[in-house]
Amino acid sequence: MIIIPARLASTRFPQKVLADIGGLPMVVRTAKRVAHLDRVVVAADDEIIIKVCQEHGIEAMLTSTTHKSGTDRINECATILGVSDDELIINVQADEPFIETDVVLALMNKLKSLQAEGAEFVMGSCYNAINDEAATDPNLVKVVLDHAGNAIYFSRSPIPYNRGGGATYFGHIGIYGFSKKSLKEFCNLSDAPIEDIEKLEQLRAIYHGKDIAMVKVASTGFGIDTVEDLKRAIEIFL
Repeated sequence: MIIIPARLASTRFPQKVLADIGGLPMVVRTAKRVAHLDRVVVAADDEIIIKVCQEHGIEAMLTSTTHKSGTDRINECATILGVSDDELIINVQADEPFIETDVVLALMNKLKSLQAEGAEFVMGSCYNAINDEAATDPNLVKVVLDHAGNAIYFSRSPIPYNRGGGATYFGHIGIYGFSKKSLKEFCNLSDAPIEDIEKLEQLRAIYHGKDIAMVKVASTGFGIDTVEDLKRAIEIFL
């Protein structure tokens, strides 16, 4: 199952999930991008989003307005839907209208392998290689990995610090996957100080010693974080 959390009252970019991209609202374009892969449900915080999704044939569900993160929102949605503990849930961000099919499938396959190996906590995400210039962009989250390919840390700053020269930077792609059981466990963890400092919810798992399996992918897609990103997206459809 794919659940897309959509919040109308974005602090940095209000109502961006409804911004028009080539004749479709952003959240609708994102949903249609992955609709052929699995059941897709938009978990929204406002009836306006629900109405827009329904007008375009996208299943949508109203969730609480008080959630701290998109992951908390998809957990509520999955709980209401009665999803079983072992079902895999992919969290695709509403501001990722260019997310590639291969990226979603790679994450699905990684989660299935974790389940087959009997992992207690099943959570994964994706990354790709980025250049030095991109690493300085605070809107592009960077990740450092351990020897097993699990995330050590995520940051808006360039990490690792390139003191010795020759650093390779990895950019985090805004897609997450969980088993329903692990999703619930994640949402029951207490807030982490580093999560609040960086404004990155995935740091909650790392703070509490949970593995986040990372999958390297080739991706040219990009999230819509700023007005400039939106202009770039619109130009693609001109």
